[in-house]
Amino acid sequence: MNIKKGDNVKVLSGKDRGKTGAVLEVFTATGKIAVDGLNLFKKHSRPRKQGEKGQLIEVSRPMPASKVMLICPSCKAPTRVGGRIEGKRKVRYCKKCKSTI
Repeated sequence: MNIKKGDNVKVLSGKDRGKTGAVLEVFTATGKIAVDGLNLFKKHSRPRKQGEKGQLIEVSRPMPASKVMLICPSCKAPTRVGGRIEGKRKVRYCKKCKSTI
């Protein structure tokens, strides 16, 4: 998976199509990512203490990584990501402007 925590991504399909956000968490085993403020669902929470009320909480759920595209920090456009070896390190690069990410 070419997307890492902290990357800015743009959603390609679904109810949040066209929106952008930062990646909060990456689940490599399932191939999903959690994006800040996107793919929100309402969750009911029960009262825990005496006299406290239950409430609705909006939770950001993971979405498939194939539904998002990385936004390049240098050209500010959604782009595909490539990998190349520079020295002894493998780095990601933008397929549009060829700069390292």
